[in-house]
Amino acid sequence: MKILRLAPLVLVLCACEMSAFSDSSDAVKDTANVAYYPDDELLVSAKVQFSEGNYGKSFRMFEQALDVTPKDPAALLGYAASADMLRRFDKADVAYRKLRPTIGNRIEYLNNYGYSLLLRGDLVSARKFFLKAYEKDPANPVTANNLELLRNSVNYPKRGRGDLKGL
Repeated sequence: MKILRLAPLVLVLCACEMSAFSDSSDAVKDTANVAYYPDDELLVSAKVQFSEGNYGKSFRMFEQALDVTPKDPAALLGYAASADMLRRFDKADVAYRKLRPTIGNRIEYLNNYGYSLLLRGDLVSARKFFLKAYEKDPANPVTANNLELLRNSVNYPKRGRGDLKGL
């Protein structure tokens, strides 16, 4: 009888513990001891980490996915996007070079590479890639969002590295 009375309390405490962390239950799933990743488990985990803004974790997971399948376009694209968010453009460029011959004409590649150029401050080149993506699918919401980001980026002045030292 006492066990039945304590069961709701235990459930409430477990629910509180899960919500206290920023990572979802999918994001904290431990896959480190798994030797073989069936059904793209590692790739799915990496995408979850990326969508939650855990770019360092997603970068490592996409890197591990590339160890398993080195030519997987989804893993390469995720690796490049994670590297971009970490400002590791040298790593991202390697992945984009590998992707160019296989999916270099697809909207996903054009948007991601254009966004990478936008992050680097190369707005003119970013615009070229976004417009190519727009020509392929004018109704694509990602492309529309990227073009809006580009429009907003033009309004902000470029600053040199030493401009803000006195603040």
